[in-house]
Amino acid sequence: MEEDLSPAPAAQLSAIFHAEDAETQRTQRRVRSTALSGVFKRMRQCGSPNNAAVCRIWREGFSLSSGRKGIRCEMRLRLCMFFAMLLVFAAVGLWAEAGEDVTITPTTIQGDNRPLRSVRSEPFVYTGSRFQAPDFPLLTPEAINHPLTQQYIRRYTSSGGILWLNSIIRNSGVYLPYIREEIERLNLPPELIYLPFIESGYIATARSRSGAMGLWQFMMNSIPASIKVNDMIDERRDFRKSTTAALLKLAENYRILGDWYLALAAYNAGLGGVSRAMRNTKADDYWQICEKKGLKNETIQYVPRFLAVVYILSRPRQFGLDYWPESVEWTVIKPGRQASLDLLASETGTDRKLLHFLNAELLYGITPADSAYELKVPLKQAGMIAAILEKEDVKLIRYYYHKVQYGDTLSALSRHYGISLNLIEQHNNGITKRYLKIGETIVIPAFKETSPYVAPPPPPPDASADTAAGRPFDGIHIVSKGDTLWSIALYYKVDPMALARANNMGLNEILSIGKTLKVPIME
Repeated sequence: MEEDLSPAPAAQLSAIFHAEDAETQRTQRRVRSTALSGVFKRMRQCGSPNNAAVCRIWREGFSLSSGRKGIRCEMRLRLCMFFAMLLVFAAVGLWAEAGEDVTITPTTIQGDNRPLRSVRSEPFVYTGSRFQAPDFPLLTPEAINHPLTQQYIRRYTSSGGILWLNSIIRNSGVYLPYIREEIERLNLPPELIYLPFIESGYIATARSRSGAMGLWQFMMNSIPASIKVNDMIDERRDFRKSTTAALLKLAENYRILGDWYLALAAYNAGLGGVSRAMRNTKADDYWQICEKKGLKNETIQYVPRFLAVVYILSRPRQFGLDYWPESVEWTVIKPGRQASLDLLASETGTDRKLLHFLNAELLYGITPADSAYELKVPLKQAGMIAAILEKEDVKLIRYYYHKVQYGDTLSALSRHYGISLNLIEQHNNGITKRYLKIGETIVIPAFKETSPYVAPPPPPPDASADTAAGRPFDGIHIVSKGDTLWSIALYYKVDPMALARANNMGLNEILSIGKTLKVPIME
């Protein structure tokens, strides 16, 4: 059939076509329309256009007897060209579709004062050995098919695992859009948005057994200078500051190690631990280092756990996960003074739980005196909260007023009211730590609801002797700031002289912080 496609017949047909009058052209259009309808009818019967159908059209169009009119040849030739072009476009479209990235549309935020909105992730495609997830560069076939990753995928897709993931999804509604924006701003892998799932369960107040705190589980010895921790505030629990610090730390790990799997491992084990593992195993590939047992078991499990969570959360419909909850629209304001979140909530009708959720870094739910501190508030109530804060006559913090009585100590007051000694001292200028004046009034911020403090009465002499004799000093007490033998004796309900004798000390001897004393075991 290729002989029929030579230029000469086509040129002759074109010349005949253009030589006809207007009536002939109208006839041609009617013929073309009728023929085209027939062709499309045949194509519908046969299914979508394919090579066999096109070849059949070409064969019928060019295997013509010498008695047929040239106009039909011209018409069929043009139809052939039309369907050939359709095939080309279809092929290009299929190729383009196969190479398209699966994108996660970020929330557009300009600064922290813009509200955050929830954005849902579209699932990527993973079928057998063919893996297609351009927006998730860490989910390689080797990573997903690794036995440990597969083990965690099976574990997290069990009924209990799905319930666990769904509960974390509900926790993440407030924080996730902001973290997504920070990841995009720093041009980091989008998978990192799921790291708090295995670090903290997206609970800002989460604390590990080793003392790591917050969404990103910072230890005290690893926090950057931008994060503050004091009596009033622990910014490891601030989702904005901790997120930026964690992402910068991951980016630095990647800059030094040159591999994201190693960077993630270093987030768990530290840069020093991963560097030593690389030297000891003479390998710079995470999976090879794991095979050689170069890392501790927790770190070997860490990356596959993370990848399994990413894989599952990227396919929510397949695994029956909840959709991402609607996120809260919020903004920041500077209080400029100390204020109780509970009082702000009651004065403005703001959701108390949400206000604490947004500002988990406030240890007592009271803003610090720092004028630079930024309070995160729901957008709808921002105006009302700002207006209340400007009214100096509105009291936004409650206080307890304690009148010093015989036997009172600052350490006992601190324990009873749940407030540090430093904060008591800050609100009572000139107070003497060791010697309180009977009758003076101490101002104590009400960080929790409690009854007024009443010092326990001193035991009668006989009872004291019986108590000392009948309760062996088998426990220990580590001296803290403000402790005296008197206050310790009151706390453990023993005679001060008996306590002094049990520790070979004088009754008025000065205690050093950290000293260990023998005390009775509290029942």
